[in-house]
Amino acid sequence: MIGIRFIQAACFAAAVSAMSTVGLAAGGHGPGEGHANDTGEPGKASAATRTVEVELGDMFYEPKTVRIEQGETVRFVLKNSGELLHEFNIGTAAMHAEHQKEMLEMMESGMLTATGINSDMSKMDHSKMGGHSMKHDDPNSVLVEPGKTEELTWTFPQATDLEFACNIPGHYESGMVGNFRFEN
Repeated sequence: MIGIRFIQAACFAAAVSAMSTVGLAAGGHGPGEGHANDTGEPGKASAATRTVEVELGDMFYEPKTVRIEQGETVRFVLKNSGELLHEFNIGTAAMHAEHQKEMLEMMESGMLTATGINSDMSKMDHSKMGGHSMKHDDPNSVLVEPGKTEELTWTFPQATDLEFACNIPGHYESGMVGNFRFEN
């Protein structure tokens, strides 16, 4: 347990150090904001052509690559087997870089901790913090607390450079990123 706490602290410190020179006045963090049409859109579980189970461990995804067909709707079942809070976020590398700034802000505010979501903080109005609303409610992303399972259903309209990643400070940099391989 002491080793995990050390890793948590080291990852957080590295992320804060790496991001401290980057401005945090990024745009909003509301549903659908910043998501180009070529990244896809939320889908209905009933329309999914298949279900993909993804394990979120401490600093890894299993599987690391997910095969996708253009136009396919996939239901992701996301199981956090680790001891840390993790995220499954679908986007491009540039989208993840922007989202990492917002996640850092959420960690610094106390809304998120290394192991969970501060439910008292998540109910507060954070609209004045960082110049934008601080909520984790993008349709392409879900937070999964340790030992929990969540779902996300997504429709992929076309082949593009998408990846899935955990944008909690230090996790992406530690290798918690996977990719989609588009097939026709």
